Amino acid sequence: MSARLSARELLARAESEALARQKAGKPVLTSPAPVFDAARGAATVYVYDAIGSWYGIDPKTWVPEFAAIKAKTIHLRINSPGGSVFDAETIRTAIAQHPANVIAHIDGLCASAATGLAIAANEVEMASGGAFMIHNAWGVCAGGELEMLDYAALLRQTTGNIVQTYRARTGKDEKQIRAWMDAETWFTAEEAKRHGFVDRIFTPGQASGQDRERRERALQLAALQAKI
Repeated sequence: MSARLSARELLARAESEALARQKAGKPVLTSPAPVFDAARGAATVYVYDAIGSWYGIDPKTWVPEFAAIKAKTIHLRINSPGGSVFDAETIRTAIAQHPANVIAHIDGLCASAATGLAIAANEVEMASGGAFMIHNAWGVCAGGELEMLDYAALLRQTTGNIVQTYRARTGKDEKQIRAWMDAETWFTAEEAKRHGFVDRIFTPGQASGQDRERRERALQLAALQAKI
């Protein structure tokens, strides 16, 4: 196994963890509940599990709940290894169609199908220490020759759809996107920003421009008072 887990290894680990929770009688979903700030007209939604009913993020419940949110701004916080491509597409569509300004925050890992959720938002912010991984569609099939060929065609079609989604977000040509996906590429925050997958980088502990201005004004006021 490589230092970086493959898409298959990430999903296998998510499946194992979900099964362990289920056997222990615990909820499969571990993502925190949404948080609402009525005063600011904002909501925070968490995707801190793998995507798919088996792993925790079930579109049958997630999408209606997300669509029902009445807020001007929705902060979508992501730390997910990915999951079911079609379940993710269902969620991605709901994010893109929501009338709120959706800001995706990649807090840690944004891999595989989870990347589609992130880039469906109006803005994407990634933690400086986060990871963003893309790859070709894959799956498991059992059957005869015709079933195998049909499944290969489905994978090829699905990969093509993912390529177009990344192209629309980044503006990169298809050849480059496919090369990254063939190599199962892991991007740092700087790389993801440079290639157009994210808009900006958040560095924990680093003061924002507004915070710096407030600090400077406070220091200037303190200096002025000291002179008086």
